[in-house]
Amino acid sequence: MLQQRIITALLLLAILVPAMVHPNPLGFVAVTGVLIAAGAWEWARLNGLGQRWALASGLLCAASCFSLWFSDGLLRPMPLFWLVLGAFWVLLSGWLLVAGVPAWGKVPQGLRWLGGVLALCGAWMALVQARLVGVNFLFSLLALVWVADICAYVAGRLLGGRFITQKLAPSMSPGKTWEGVIGALLGVVGCSYLWRWVESTNGWPATSLYDHLYLVSPHFLWVSLVFLTTMSVVGDLMESLFKRSAGVKDSSGLLPGHGGVLDRVDALLPVLPLAMLLCTA
Repeated sequence: MLQQRIITALLLLAILVPAMVHPNPLGFVAVTGVLIAAGAWEWARLNGLGQRWALASGLLCAASCFSLWFSDGLLRPMPLFWLVLGAFWVLLSGWLLVAGVPAWGKVPQGLRWLGGVLALCGAWMALVQARLVGVNFLFSLLALVWVADICAYVAGRLLGGRFITQKLAPSMSPGKTWEGVIGALLGVVGCSYLWRWVESTNGWPATSLYDHLYLVSPHFLWVSLVFLTTMSVVGDLMESLFKRSAGVKDSSGLLPGHGGVLDRVDALLPVLPLAMLLCTA
């Protein structure tokens, strides 16, 4: 299993990294658009829709995303859109964290499907706009989520339950611990310090996510990092809740050793629009 995970991860990086750093963003737009379309296909299946509806969901998502790109719809700031999408994530997650898995199953199937497809398209739009801001900005944004995930896993494995016996959200994801959340927060703060130090030491332009937030004020940076890290953890919990409601372990088997696309991008879905809101509002 570990070897399979490593091979899949290396193949994904071999495709994504060149597309991310290439001066022409079209390759990145195409690759991420296909991934988001696959996520929409998985989302339809998680909500009990048949194969035809799942395929149609993927095609609809891809068509919507590519239409926005080729119509230059992503070239202008969209603070109001990010505000609405970010508020949707905060309110939805707040409600579900309190109400739990049973409440999600009571939401009409069509409404669940529509909300998920819109959230996926919105996350893709934020991803592309982050790339248009700059490669450094995009990498620093992705690094926040990756560092939070890795540090939460390590801290949870090493310290989980030793200091805080109560689990984070046992009905959604029994393995998540408060120690993991604290580890994620410390890891992200450390990443921001290191990133800005490397930039200043090497004379790089201050274009990272952390610099954009710091330019507002140092306090705004720290509050934003806590908020974004929290929403990263929440995104992971939400996908666990959706899978538990559907009675499945993985969103699909598209990525051998990793599950599905949604299993890899769950934490990014709320963080991407919220990060763009904090940097463009």
